[in-house]
Amino acid sequence: MTPTASPPTSPSTGAGAPAEARPTGLLRLATAGSVDDGKSTLVGRLLFDSKSVLRDQLAAVERVSLDRGMTRTDLALLTDGLRAEREQGITIDVAYRYFATPRRSFILADCPGHVQYTRNTVTGASTADLIILLVDARHGVVEQTRRHLAVAALLRVPHVVVAVNKIDLVGYSAEVYARVADDIQAVARGLGLPDARALPTSALEGDNIVTRSERTPFYTGPALLELLETISVDPPEAGQPFRLPVQSVIRPQSAAPPGLEDFRGYAGQVAAGSVAIGDEVLVLPSGRASSITGIHLGDRPLERAVTGQSITVELADDIDISRGDLLAAPEGAPRPSRDVEASLAWLSDRPLRQGDRVLVKHGTRTVQAVVTDIAGRLDLGDLALVEADGLALNDIGRVRLRLSEAIPVAPYERSRADGAFLVIDAHDGWTLAAGMAHGGDETPPAPSGERS
Repeated sequence: MTPTASPPTSPSTGAGAPAEARPTGLLRLATAGSVDDGKSTLVGRLLFDSKSVLRDQLAAVERVSLDRGMTRTDLALLTDGLRAEREQGITIDVAYRYFATPRRSFILADCPGHVQYTRNTVTGASTADLIILLVDARHGVVEQTRRHLAVAALLRVPHVVVAVNKIDLVGYSAEVYARVADDIQAVARGLGLPDARALPTSALEGDNIVTRSERTPFYTGPALLELLETISVDPPEAGQPFRLPVQSVIRPQSAAPPGLEDFRGYAGQVAAGSVAIGDEVLVLPSGRASSITGIHLGDRPLERAVTGQSITVELADDIDISRGDLLAAPEGAPRPSRDVEASLAWLSDRPLRQGDRVLVKHGTRTVQAVVTDIAGRLDLGDLALVEADGLALNDIGRVRLRLSEAIPVAPYERSRADGAFLVIDAHDGWTLAAGMAHGGDETPPAPSGERS
């Protein structure tokens, strides 16, 4: 029993996606959409048609499909890994899949579509470079479509690709596709999404998944896989001033190898920009200044490190630095503040109320906080902020927090890494919300003194 293959067509060379494009590194992507829009089937089709499925995996899925009396292989079973998901025919948890083509490697998060699992979609999309949002061509834009687009806008996902799926069930209608695509663009503009594009697909039949389909002559852009292989994913943080949250301090050890007895380094992942030996840095929140004297990637010395690399740096001065501090370039360094205005994607069954006391985890630092104001909640109908006295599960709202300690939080719109934080229940440690900071003064604080 073999899945129906897509028509034998040549890949499109749509605008912005030349067929001759070279590999462009790792792409992190997530799927989203309403229940039964075909997310798991689309992912399964993508894996199958790109020959990213092992023979024994396909054989197992074929057996299950036969046991259910199906006439073709149910490709959704390639991603619905939980027993409850297979029994109910829905996705419950985020399923991560890794695959590669000659052009690029991919990490894919297949997110659930039920409203009650929107929190899982937030988790899966939080690190995504691109979201594939599925819309049933028969139903068009629904409330969950708006919610997922709002999540993409809130999380500043750089690219959104809307697959107008099940186009075969509307007779490959150009008019239906155009109407849904126009509605998507209207919502995307209202939310301020910088890049949202649509394409007609049939995950079941394979149209426009890996190769262009002859059954959609009205669509002249690339197939989904070609788009994924060629889209630019340079992180915006790469062009920002250097920032490195300190995850651990490597202190001098008497048992260290010869020559390293006095080694003191500060380890973490470069969240933004780049750094080279000799560069000046500020230590936040103290505001002390120093310069870089050494950079190490594991046991390999470097002259320069860039965004995404996990490194250890040495400083010219002996400064009191601990986990949770931030090393930043003096230009554009975020000013530590105790007052934070932010958007929250509320992920908990417990509602949020003004005056609630919570924990805020920003980077490697966790501080106490109180909710001083709830400015409003996003209405998914007209995409406007409306008055609210609290936030409930799956709400997206705007709040103000007062922190017990100043933290160097940057505007999320400038840096996804430095502007993001978690809101945690102070009593049981459960994650309550994903937070994205707004505004903020980026002028560096006055140093507390000259270099040590």
